[in-house]
Amino acid sequence: MNSKFLGTGVALVTPFNSDLSVDHRALANIVNFNIDHGVEYLVICGTTGESVTLTKQEKKEVVETISNANNGRVPMVLGIGGNNTSQVIEEIKNTDLSDIDAILSVSPYYSKPTQEGIYQHFKAISEVSPVDIMLYNVPGRTSKNMEPETTIRLAQDFKNIIAVKEAGNNVSQYLELIRNKPEDFLIISGDDDLALSVVLAGGAGVISVIGQGFPKAFSDMIRLGLKGAPKEAYELHFKLMDVIGYIFEENNPAGIKSVFEALNLCGDTVRLPLVPASNALKEKIKTFIKEF
Repeated sequence: MNSKFLGTGVALVTPFNSDLSVDHRALANIVNFNIDHGVEYLVICGTTGESVTLTKQEKKEVVETISNANNGRVPMVLGIGGNNTSQVIEEIKNTDLSDIDAILSVSPYYSKPTQEGIYQHFKAISEVSPVDIMLYNVPGRTSKNMEPETTIRLAQDFKNIIAVKEAGNNVSQYLELIRNKPEDFLIISGDDDLALSVVLAGGAGVISVIGQGFPKAFSDMIRLGLKGAPKEAYELHFKLMDVIGYIFEENNPAGIKSVFEALNLCGDTVRLPLVPASNALKEKIKTFIKEF
């Protein structure tokens, strides 16, 4: 089993200065904050990183900053996906992946392909990728569910497809994947609220949004789950439960950026069409952090 992706990966934000440029100093601080507090790996330029609003050059610079701050301490996963298969292939071919351990590739959004279309899309990506691939199923954003049969078929047919980040918030789908997956294939939770339950059922861990704001508590919780210590793990889960709800109340990553603002790690600036969290939500988050 690919043990470097067991445990907690964090879907890093991209901090912005008030003029909307990337705040590289804050980004490096967030990387150190997470590694120092025990997360197992970093996920770069995913949805939470507002990757759709970053230019090619900015993405490159973000990867460089994270790579330099990480300095080889933990594995790194880079988001490269989309609904134009040939464009995704071009991006994989033209990206320097020498520091990258795997790519996270979202199931095609907006176009609503059939299951066969999803399969052929990932088959084409698998055939060109020089690094391992994590599939990413997030039907709430793509408007099309990648069915468990499709995921398992890809897992069986392509050696470099090593995991799925499953974020359908659907317990029975998680259980079906865990039951039917090839032995060394990883089922990774993309739902912070279900992550512990998924791990206790046989999942490999989580790619988390809230984990980067509370890296010690969250990664401890997942490690306890992986060790089969549900009582202690759920104690941590119950402590974090409210804030997991808060950060997704308005939009992601405005919520998690409000957590970082309260922790003095970065500002709350997001790029349109996203807007910062409302004052009411910020107050709830601040109060939670004080009491936590």
